[in-house]
Amino acid sequence: MRRYGDFLHSLVRLRSRRSQYHATFFLRNRPELQLISALLQQKAAGRSPKLTVLACSNGAEVYSILWTARSARPDLKITTEAVDISEPIVGIAKRGRYSLTHSELMDTPMFERLTEAEIQAIFDRDEDDIVVRPWIREGINWRVADASDPELVERLGPQDIVVANRFLCHMAPPEAERCLRNIANLVALGGYLFVSGVDLDVRTKLALELGWTPVGDLLEEIHDGDPSVRAGWPWKYWGLEPLTKNRRDWRVRYASVFQVGSPTAMRSRRELVAK
Repeated sequence: MRRYGDFLHSLVRLRSRRSQYHATFFLRNRPELQLISALLQQKAAGRSPKLTVLACSNGAEVYSILWTARSARPDLKITTEAVDISEPIVGIAKRGRYSLTHSELMDTPMFERLTEAEIQAIFDRDEDDIVVRPWIREGINWRVADASDPELVERLGPQDIVVANRFLCHMAPPEAERCLRNIANLVALGGYLFVSGVDLDVRTKLALELGWTPVGDLLEEIHDGDPSVRAGWPWKYWGLEPLTKNRRDWRVRYASVFQVGSPTAMRSRRELVAK
């Protein structure tokens, strides 16, 4: 059955017409947010860690990260760059104001994964709107830019953590590979790259070629942490295949988080595959 599913998914990916979406959720992948928060705290020793969120969409991912991290460490100062290619959607994200009765440029119930207590913790209410609380919104630089643009690396400089989730899968594999190579250049030596929502063959190829170290913490939990993408396999091109440990390269293939450029990350391809 798994082989048949893999075959179906390969056909779907081959024949589907890919396009970008701006719909997303708050607190979309909780184990992923937990790990980002822990790594930000680790990087915060004596300084403000630098975080970049690419394809920030309507702001849900940026605000989810900062709420999670600052709830754990209220004193944590984070320099945050939020980037998206769409000027209208960046405008929505920057305002941090969302309607409870209708959706602007989005077709997904973005609050459906929040409890009522979490809504109260993250937002202030203003009649039919909810607004992200000021302490969560502070320190964010909103930018309209293309993640595949090499000049972005020069403008932002090295980042401790780069989050590039759930948009590369909407590109054809050659385009996604070029974009991911550019994104990797944003990550500072020893920094971390979060990259879920991408064709696994593309991510695995670059991870092995460039010597990225897969982060084992919460690997399986993050892989299964977004029910919408797991439920999409094998019928949707963006669906995420079930994790199987029968593959020799499973740690690389199914890791969504990598350390880039550290001495450990420079191990040979043979060692990574054999592990």
